[in-house]
Amino acid sequence: MKTLEPLEIGPLILRAFREDDAQEVQTLAGDFEVADTTARIPHPYEDGLAEAWIEGQAKEREEGREVVFAIEEVASNRLVGAIGLVLGPQAHSAEVGYWIGKPFWNQGYATLALKGVLGFAFQTLGLERVYAHHMTRNAASGRVMEKAGMSYEGLSPKHFERWGKLEDIAFYGMLRESWRDDG
Repeated sequence: MKTLEPLEIGPLILRAFREDDAQEVQTLAGDFEVADTTARIPHPYEDGLAEAWIEGQAKEREEGREVVFAIEEVASNRLVGAIGLVLGPQAHSAEVGYWIGKPFWNQGYATLALKGVLGFAFQTLGLERVYAHHMTRNAASGRVMEKAGMSYEGLSPKHFERWGKLEDIAFYGMLRESWRDDG
């Protein structure tokens, strides 16, 4: 997939990241409260990391490994966060991950973006399954997954280490036949 067509989801647009998003990515994702409950966001978020991450997205997409969307608020044209799919080796499933900048928490944006990406995964990519996980101490992320229609699949205690502490992980998933377009 060479290009990533924008998806309009209510007050949001999901689009490819642009070079000029780098500073806002560094600011939003670099907030410790955002990085704290994610597996892949570094802290501190050093200069140049956002640029390198954005630059690498086209190659990941073209090689069928990952599809990442910028989440943008339509009314303000402000970057809200990111959501992406890491595609399985057989391309029948993908893991979805997301983060929302702290100024945009509790506005329903993560749920809307997740619903949009689930539709993209099943309709556009033809996937059979999408799954996700969250640290159990981040219950809000689990509520996002549930509101988007994903089902709780289980708990993995002390699954991985973050900031020197072992984290319990809750898993969620959705099959293509369980997805429905509310749109």
